[in-house]
Amino acid sequence: MQFSKGRVRGGGDGSGPSDGHHEARGPAPTDMPGDVPFDDPWYDALASGWGEAGTVAVPVPAARQGQGPGPDDHLAAAEVYLEVQRSPAFQEVRSRYRRFVVPATVAFFLWYVAYVVAATAAPGLMARPVVGAVNVGLLAGLGQFLSTFLLTWAYARHARLRRDRAALELRWDTQELTRGARGGAA
Repeated sequence: MQFSKGRVRGGGDGSGPSDGHHEARGPAPTDMPGDVPFDDPWYDALASGWGEAGTVAVPVPAARQGQGPGPDDHLAAAEVYLEVQRSPAFQEVRSRYRRFVVPATVAFFLWYVAYVVAATAAPGLMARPVVGAVNVGLLAGLGQFLSTFLLTWAYARHARLRRDRAALELRWDTQELTRGARGGAA
């Protein structure tokens, strides 16, 4: 038998489905040899209350014999991530992200809704010819594609100029703090 993401698959002896679709036959074992533990401190912190003081209960995965960091190292690393998440530098990066994304999303959504409403409520306006067979509706539809590409370009430019350097510095600082919290282990 083969285990994959919680599904048990037939071992090729004809007992499993042969059409390529595999159904679950029970829960996946959690302590199989070779399993990689899921130690993402961000996941634990965010899932338990967004890193608010006094509400974070980070589960400590059981350390396997002679492999990987011990339970205290996982707690120390989780605390490092929570500390970084509370830092003014992290909050500034998130703020810069929100200051771009929220207005851009609202503007793009309004532009899309305006196009759909105009297409349904004002068919005469949308059918008005501009040049030859090209009408206002066709130009507005092509404008939807153009605005998508322009928004993607603007987002990438904003990220490159306003957030990437600060986020990279946070990443390096976090890695250094995590390395120190684990006692120099990588």
